[in-house]
Amino acid sequence: MCTRICWLVFILVMQCVTTPKAHSQSLSIQIYDQGNRPLADAVVEIISPTAAIVNSGIQHVAQEQLTFVPFVTATPKGSLIDFPNRDKTRHHVYSFSSAKTFEIELYTGKPEEPVLFDEPGIVVLGCNIHDYMLAYIYVGESPLLLVTDENGKVYFPEVPQETLRIKLWHPWQLEQQTEQVVSAPLKTELSFTLAVAAKEKPRPPKRGFGS
Repeated sequence: MCTRICWLVFILVMQCVTTPKAHSQSLSIQIYDQGNRPLADAVVEIISPTAAIVNSGIQHVAQEQLTFVPFVTATPKGSLIDFPNRDKTRHHVYSFSSAKTFEIELYTGKPEEPVLFDEPGIVVLGCNIHDYMLAYIYVGESPLLLVTDENGKVYFPEVPQETLRIKLWHPWQLEQQTEQVVSAPLKTELSFTLAVAAKEKPRPPKRGFGS
């Protein structure tokens, strides 16, 4: 009996030792627009079945100088986002988006509690007092998601070495759905093109209510 048990334990140990572990690597992604110009504020989401959901902590979308900062935020579902008002005037933040409907009525400083974003999708932010204020929150299914910087780049320090689905999104994109499939083995640098409309970020008028 003891011999049989010892043999079973030996087999289990060997399976743990010999089972290959998923390898990972870094990945840099460059996004261009249709004119081959670096595209800022583009969301890059990497869909991987082996990516673990991690607690990203509380993120912030502030109101500064009568604008939302940042213009585009990317966060995995289940995240909390705070909306601090750093202006002297009061703001009334709201969203009617299907992914998240909420409002924080007239306030200054820090709201009483952050807002939970528990459904994937695009959340459009507005202010009831300042109609020109506009921002976007991309709530993703994966924890592997970032927003491109002013040079159109994102850097993932660790992604699984496997075939990946890469979703691209921008608030001014011309196509409804943009997704790429990248097969393993992966390169360390990738680039994609995303066609967008020519627009400017919302900014406060030189003179107006609340300024």
